[in-house]
Amino acid sequence: MTFQLRQHVESLLGTEVVGSQTLTGGDINLAERLSLADGRKVFVKGNPRAPAGMFAAEARGLGWLGAPQVIRIPRTVAFDAHVLILEWVEPGQPAAGFDERLGRELAALHQLSPPSFGLDHDNFIGSLPQTNTTASTWSDFYLGMRLEPQIKRATEAGCLPPRLKRAFARLLPRVGDLVGPPEAPARLHGDLWNGNVLCDAEGRPCLVDPAAYGGHREMDLAMMRLFGGFSSRVFAAYAEAFPLAPGHLDRVPLHQLYPLLVHVNLFGGAYLANLEAALAPLA
Repeated sequence: MTFQLRQHVESLLGTEVVGSQTLTGGDINLAERLSLADGRKVFVKGNPRAPAGMFAAEARGLGWLGAPQVIRIPRTVAFDAHVLILEWVEPGQPAAGFDERLGRELAALHQLSPPSFGLDHDNFIGSLPQTNTTASTWSDFYLGMRLEPQIKRATEAGCLPPRLKRAFARLLPRVGDLVGPPEAPARLHGDLWNGNVLCDAEGRPCLVDPAAYGGHREMDLAMMRLFGGFSSRVFAAYAEAFPLAPGHLDRVPLHQLYPLLVHVNLFGGAYLANLEAALAPLA
């Protein structure tokens, strides 16, 4: 931890930092576990060049997901433009039935339906802005607030080859026909890869680093399948608690397009092959 960050945290919390441990795993921000003079341990995410409003939006998203208390979400201790300070989640070993519990608790979170697709504020996915202007249908929201902005960003950056531009041009007019039967909005984590699921000291699942909004629940489930790390028991327990509409597995590639476009825009051409593979059965 730099001296400036240490002073910054001490000023925010009103107590002295007496120990720190650098943590790994993030691509965008610095991460530390801090021990405080008052006996607390906290997690600090810091970035002196963070996009304006990024940590405030993440704190709001954590609060929105945690309010129903159906799955553990870390409590926000403090934040400002440059840091986000959360309660420390002491890691542990998964308890018996951890995967099933994750599936059931995620289903319970998704069943808490917000009033519309979107959210009352914009936020970020990684370091990219994520617009959450509300819409009454999932197809309108997914098209206008998710796919089109990322396609535009990738095109303007020269990241999208002509063949993929043509594939998207064929696909976009058909999104409304492909998203499946109408469903109420779900309370989504929004960036639910395996690295954003922790196991706490009691062996329970805990969700971190959200890009939260009201969306189709198949988005979180498709993201979970994108990079692996979740057992079939998670999905089976989810489906038992909150059965999915027919054809949901056929829609996985459609709902993986958004996170894949985000990865192309964040990390470049290494993800183009994955994006093309997801597009192939759709366009």
